[in-house]
Amino acid sequence: MILTNAMAKKIPDTFVELSVHIPTINLDIRYFTANNFIGARIDGYKSPKAYLSLQGADALRNVQSELAIFGLGLKVYDAYRPQQAVDHFMRWAKDPNDIKMKLKYYPEMNKESLFREGYLIDNSSHSRGSAVDVSIVSLHKTNPIELDMGTDWDFFGPDSGPQSFAVTPQQRANRILLYHLMKKHGFKPHEKEWWHFTLEDEPYPDQYFDSPIQ
Repeated sequence: MILTNAMAKKIPDTFVELSVHIPTINLDIRYFTANNFIGARIDGYKSPKAYLSLQGADALRNVQSELAIFGLGLKVYDAYRPQQAVDHFMRWAKDPNDIKMKLKYYPEMNKESLFREGYLIDNSSHSRGSAVDVSIVSLHKTNPIELDMGTDWDFFGPDSGPQSFAVTPQQRANRILLYHLMKKHGFKPHEKEWWHFTLEDEPYPDQYFDSPIQ
């Protein structure tokens, strides 16, 4: 299964589909669409599904169960991410003229600074199968409504920090609720992105996978 440099083409059989493992979870897989910071479907996203290591999925299910007590639940924007998707990001980053999504996703950032500031990296924890991008939604609605987090998912800039004071107290409280529940159940928050969490005890800490999502 292992190729070179800790890169594996095929994901392990222990990866699970989140909508099966956690039936009440909401998905908004924007890398399957053009509604993302690149403005096109990302390589490797052949289906709007989300996969995660079994350990990560079990921990996420614990978060979902705790939120359900309050009529809330999780929305997943991204989970396992094939390495080919990360490579797509790298190619995009090298084209200074492709800034069509700048106004929505990085209005105050220069494109070339996204790597330097740590918003994009060439070896993503998502490709190890234990990182997830999530928000909180109400489960009492026919169409679940996301709690106001102050910025959109994948908004690159200082306003996206989990405890940024650039957002309102209510928006910050919503972020902190997500932050503490994810930490409680074994996830490590990202210091610059309120939505991004990586399982502390990763089952594949040194491997990156490249199976497309289908």
